Amino acid sequence: MTVDTNILPRNLAPIAVFAYDRPDHLRRCIEALKQNALAADSDLFVFSDAAGDPARAPRVGQVRDDIRTIGGFKTVTVIEQPVNLGLATSVISGVTRLTRDFGKVIVVEDDLVVSPFFLQFMNDGLDVYADDDRVAAVQGYMFPVGQALPETFFLRDPGCWGWATWKRAWDLFEIDGRKLRSEIKRRGLRKSFDYDGQYDYSGMLGDQIAGRNSSWAVRWYASVFLGDRLTLHPGRSLVRNIGQDGSGTHDRGARRLDAGVGAAPVRVVGIPVVESAIAREAMIKYLRARKGSAARVMVEWVVSRIRRRLPRKLFV
Repeated sequence: MTVDTNILPRNLAPIAVFAYDRPDHLRRCIEALKQNALAADSDLFVFSDAAGDPARAPRVGQVRDDIRTIGGFKTVTVIEQPVNLGLATSVISGVTRLTRDFGKVIVVEDDLVVSPFFLQFMNDGLDVYADDDRVAAVQGYMFPVGQALPETFFLRDPGCWGWATWKRAWDLFEIDGRKLRSEIKRRGLRKSFDYDGQYDYSGMLGDQIAGRNSSWAVRWYASVFLGDRLTLHPGRSLVRNIGQDGSGTHDRGARRLDAGVGAAPVRVVGIPVVESAIAREAMIKYLRARKGSAARVMVEWVVSRIRRRLPRKLFV
């Protein structure tokens, strides 16, 4: 069945942007969002985390000054945290708040630049699959797998670079990494969870449990994976990460994940809610070809995001 998204109700999802101490990145992130036709009718919530140490305070202050001048959206709400929460707690609490209040949310971090068609894709996906419990999320980023993919497709991986979800799906989120790892092990799913052993999500989850990272993303993926839920993906990426510019750890390697930003809209239609064998195999081939480099980059990116938010002495 083809769904004409132009006649769908425009009950637009609120946009959550999570910011810390990189004002230049945040400006580019906001400007890209404003280029979307739906921005002017969307409610924007900016979550500004407090500095993790005094050296970061001036840049956090600049970010907060800039946030107060944002226009171009239906409403702008600023949430300034009085203490440093860290990325994981900030995202978890913010998504929980907005899904509770609005039933759905679009999530963007401050080093992501989106396509002018990003909000359309996110809202169309949220509308088309709103009542389908088999679908947990809508993802805007797609790896540069080097082959043509369907216009849209499903994977069990919800991703973390520009995404959206509903309250009914976010309620699946399990904060306890030990429970998630135990269930993956009990059900013999580690190989599948790790894309046939080509991407070390299990290692990332183990590091979270051990306190070496505090990743919300790997716990979200594990929660969706164990719930046997699927995520709608675009055949061409609508998100680009601009954090790999020398301002953070592991930047040069992460450039291998740059798929650019699609210059055309991605049309959402009602497709069978099953994991795409074509897309999964393309992902496995891509990761296998880059194993030992790009296959570790997103894990390293998440860790580097956490490191930038905490005092350096914690990692000595």
